[in-house]
Amino acid sequence: MSNLAGKVVVITGGGSGVGKATARLCLAAGAKVVIAGRDSAKLIDVAAEFAAGDHLYAIPTDVAKNEQCVHLLATATAHFGQVDVLVNNAGTNIKDRTFRDLTPEAWDTMMGANLDGAFYCTKAVFPQMLARKDGVIINVVSIAGKRANPLGGASYVAAKFGMGALGMVLSNEEKDSGIRVSNIYPGEIDTPILAARPTPISATHRATILQPDDVANAVLFVITLPASVSIPELIIKPTTAMYW
Repeated sequence: MSNLAGKVVVITGGGSGVGKATARLCLAAGAKVVIAGRDSAKLIDVAAEFAAGDHLYAIPTDVAKNEQCVHLLATATAHFGQVDVLVNNAGTNIKDRTFRDLTPEAWDTMMGANLDGAFYCTKAVFPQMLARKDGVIINVVSIAGKRANPLGGASYVAAKFGMGALGMVLSNEEKDSGIRVSNIYPGEIDTPILAARPTPISATHRATILQPDDVANAVLFVITLPASVSIPELIIKPTTAMYW
């Protein structure tokens, strides 16, 4: 029997990159998967590519909006019966990311996509996990949430530090409730978010950094550990990258 047979996994940012790769691995492990994202076309393409039938359900969602996160988790629960795993993976960045360039509107956008969404989705799934005394919540943060490097930009780094803090506090608060919370901090990944870099990334550089499957395998590792084991933090980086 597959490790995740009978489990239901909800993945935000599931239309591309790490979210898409995680969905594929979870389906292969026997899970029923819900993918969420703002781009309906991407979700449709993923569903068509995976051809997973009734094991995959796509729900268009803007995680920056609480009501849409509530709808996501309620719909996933109604469709599959419950949610066993939540992967808070959705995130974004902007080109004009230095503090000098930041506007209040851009700040709000970055907080919404990178921090608020994780809170909203976690809050929406939390009651059922608490009632069952079982559940896994994984925050795909960023190494920018460990080290305040200007590369990510002030708003992205601030949001990722906040996301990491949210996960750590919840992990400690709920250590006796059966809910396990893990923060995964990837270094550079070859995903569509690189298109928002102020300076384009070369093909040579892309070849040396993490691939979506690398991070997805780390997510799967955490999900499939026994209930008696918790990984509060996991850092994954390209071998050739410095860990500042």
